[in-house]
Amino acid sequence: MKQQSNINNHYAKKSLGQNFIVNRNFLLKLDKSLRIDENDVLIEIGPGKGALTEFLVKKKFKKLYLIEKDKLLFRELEQKYKSSDNITVCNDDALLYDFNYFNLINNNVVILGNLPFNISTKLLTLWLKDDKWPSFFNRMILMFQKEVADRILANHNNKKYGRLSVLVQSRCKVSKLINAPASIFLPKPKVNGTVLLFEPIKAYQNINFFKLEKLLEKAFMSRRKKIKTTLKEYRHHLIDLDIDENLRPENLSISDYCNLTKVID
Repeated sequence: MKQQSNINNHYAKKSLGQNFIVNRNFLLKLDKSLRIDENDVLIEIGPGKGALTEFLVKKKFKKLYLIEKDKLLFRELEQKYKSSDNITVCNDDALLYDFNYFNLINNNVVILGNLPFNISTKLLTLWLKDDKWPSFFNRMILMFQKEVADRILANHNNKKYGRLSVLVQSRCKVSKLINAPASIFLPKPKVNGTVLLFEPIKAYQNINFFKLEKLLEKAFMSRRKKIKTTLKEYRHHLIDLDIDENLRPENLSISDYCNLTKVID
């Protein structure tokens, strides 16, 4: 039988990647870094036992959506906030949730969440793929495994720089908000976390995101090989764009990859 950690009569399910934040000092520090306006629409992904939610509900906001996949936790949150007209609790999988509704509202949308580490990059990529850019959100404040956060933040000419770095930074300005040591969670994960702030940018808004993804898959398939090998089919474009074909994938900037994406078929 799988070991589960009990929190207020509920269990942290490994299948859902649940690690609940239980450190109040961390939550206080995170709360101070949030910039929430009275006209903001907030979407919290995976509120769990509502540790962060308790801080959010004390702020002035237009509407708060809580998206929780765990049925037991959903019911508890629904019961707790049933009398709050501006709080909606949804029993949904965030990977399957239809976020298109938020494109129709005029308010600023802020996504927040202690994302399950096992689906964090899937969720992030899902929100970045929107054909309409800038997308429905104005900011995202999200928790990632530290190693993943380091990859997201990495600049070119860095060994941590890769496909994820380019995809995210072509869409958003990313900054680190706060470290999240493993000790703040229950159950305690084997790795530390990092909370990142994402703010959409328009510099590359006309780039075909799907084409960029495919280009990056080819470029970083063998990251130690030079791009004259991994991107040999685009050699004439590399020459036209004055990109040195003797570089390795990690040496090309966000701009280089986006400019190349523009001209490939």
